[in-house]
Amino acid sequence: MHDRRRWWALVVLMLPVLLVSIDNTVLNFALPAISEATKPTGVQLLWMVDIYPLVLAGLLVAMGNVGDRIGRRRLLLIGSVGFGAVSVAAAFSPSIEWLILARAVLGFFGAMLMPSTLSLLRSTFTDRNQRRLAIAIWATGFAAGSALGPVVGGILLEHFAWGSVFLLAVPLLLPLVVLAPLLVTESRDPNPGRVDVLSIVLTLATMLPIVYGIKAVAENGPTALALAPIAVGLALGVWFVRRQLRLPNPMLDMGLFRLGAFSGAVVINLLSVTALVGCLFFVSQHLQLVLGLSPLAAGLVLVPGLAAMIIAGLAIVPIARRVRPSRLVPIGLFISATGFGAIAISGGQIDAPGVAIAFVLLGIGIGAAETVSNELIIANAPADKAGAASAVSETAYELGAVLGTAVLGTILTASYRSAVVLPDSLTRAQEHAAGETLGGAVAVAQQLSGGTADALLQSARHAFDSGVGLAAWIGVALVLSAALVAVIALRRAR
Repeated sequence: MHDRRRWWALVVLMLPVLLVSIDNTVLNFALPAISEATKPTGVQLLWMVDIYPLVLAGLLVAMGNVGDRIGRRRLLLIGSVGFGAVSVAAAFSPSIEWLILARAVLGFFGAMLMPSTLSLLRSTFTDRNQRRLAIAIWATGFAAGSALGPVVGGILLEHFAWGSVFLLAVPLLLPLVVLAPLLVTESRDPNPGRVDVLSIVLTLATMLPIVYGIKAVAENGPTALALAPIAVGLALGVWFVRRQLRLPNPMLDMGLFRLGAFSGAVVINLLSVTALVGCLFFVSQHLQLVLGLSPLAAGLVLVPGLAAMIIAGLAIVPIARRVRPSRLVPIGLFISATGFGAIAISGGQIDAPGVAIAFVLLGIGIGAAETVSNELIIANAPADKAGAASAVSETAYELGAVLGTAVLGTILTASYRSAVVLPDSLTRAQEHAAGETLGGAVAVAQQLSGGTADALLQSARHAFDSGVGLAAWIGVALVLSAALVAVIALRRAR
């Protein structure tokens, strides 16, 4: 393939990357509007956020394996058409239940997009220096989409209903469907085995009860009812691993995890994305519902940090040629930990400039670390298993997104419920809405007279921010844990 065509192919493959990252950020900023419009419970709101990355994470390895067999470009096109159609349906969901269902189906088609993009980069850029730069651009595409998401989403939410944020998929995916067959060369595993349906079922059956159990533990403590689903999920996970070891053509080559650089990079992605998505979940609500910023103004507060993430991801490429990953990645993650620490030390009571500075520190570290870790994942995988290896990387991302809202979001919700003090004059319906989420409390306050409304808002905002401080300390622990993994697991990586 001619060099110029390779880079144009990269531009096309960046479209679904931008879409997924824009979707994640836009949704966080649309949560207050969705809360006010659909009146969800706290659990429904978390499931609406979680169900998409949960289904996505459960199917990524399976879809990466399918792409290795039927063709990665073909799977990318199927996923693009399906994702665009369901996005339109999600935009006009009549209730929170329908929106949760639409998000689940979006996860199914979204699982076809991401492994295909990264594995196609592996086959398109055979020179490692070119591939390192391409992967850096790919990784920073998430940050670029996150930077665009708040601004574009803020404009949409100030002029249109919340459903407009889902319609962003259409203008991004139409060029992909037209240009990918012209610019992107098809690739597949030359010796594919059959698609193992039982393994696909086991991946989903492992993920669902574990995440459900984590939610239950975060909300109710380590009770038997909360721990039982986790035990079931882990048992099914063991079954999945044993099955992969026995199959002649496994859905996931478990031998990849014997490589320290591969498995270490996957864990680093998992922990850092858990912290990042959890941070976005509470910061977006703090900016809008506590500080009173508009969606657009709240998005602009985060833009410097997201720009720092892009710059760090690209600037790290020449440095990574000379400095060992076991030194480079921990330094980046320590910088991110200081950003979380600033929010944690404030106890959640931090103003907009403080949030902006903290997010710059967070962005620098995670942007640099994820570029290096993603390149290690692809470089250490055999070319014919690029789809499955890419899917493992993406599974770490999406499972991190699930855990970010499942753990930090659930802790935040539980802290809010226990701390909020509701006025005696509320109706039962108003008590339910205001006691579940901060967005619900803001919506209820709009129905009340001045003194009662002010008392409710003051109590709700204080309760929310007390949970933000706790969630930020957990973010510090997650990022420092990722740095420790990098020191140990990447010591032999170059």
